[in-house]
Amino acid sequence: MENRWSEAYGSVVHEIDSKPCYTDIIDRICGMRWPTLSEDEIFRVARAYHFFSIQFRECLEVACRLYPNDANLKNLRLEECDTANLSPWPGVADPGEKLDHDAFMERLIRLQKINEIDDLNAAGEAYLATVRAVNDLARAKAIASYEDTGLSKVFSAILQAPRWETPALRAFQHFLRKHIEFDTDSDGGHGLLARTLSPDGTITPLWQAFEDILKRAVPRLARDGSRAD
Repeated sequence: MENRWSEAYGSVVHEIDSKPCYTDIIDRICGMRWPTLSEDEIFRVARAYHFFSIQFRECLEVACRLYPNDANLKNLRLEECDTANLSPWPGVADPGEKLDHDAFMERLIRLQKINEIDDLNAAGEAYLATVRAVNDLARAKAIASYEDTGLSKVFSAILQAPRWETPALRAFQHFLRKHIEFDTDSDGGHGLLARTLSPDGTITPLWQAFEDILKRAVPRLARDGSRAD
């Protein structure tokens, strides 16, 4: 009986340990074949990212609610919400105009039409339902993983796409480049501001949901796998 229990317990531990950490998911996303994507496919990524940007703002609001006296989180919110740090941009934001960053994304995706919009919107709504079901503490912790190298790595990978010639894609490219700058600034950048929080394995479902919506937006990302295949 004791041996059977040990074997069973050991298999459970192995199953838990073998589940991918959120850093593994970041690596998988970065390893997708971004340099091969067409402009239409990158625009589908932009539409998918718009849904991510909504949940990012919501996670930041959760973090600020859980830690109302944290000055760094307050400053981070000022950098992400009702801010002019992405302005101006043609067709999206006027000089000095203050916007939440997800509102900037919403405006830029209006600049370009897309096929199969209903399917992508359905994927986005399903994504939001999934991430909103995650507990508040995990959603708050996820902010640190996003701001402290996670998203800057993903954005650098996406920017390997070869063509950004439409107005919508140029605006998305601007968004990605500015966020790399914001997050990696060694003097008060977003990564430093978010280090109050300590991410752990509880945030893995949030990164998994992000990977999933990227693959639903561009099915070839799921079929091709990573460049290392």
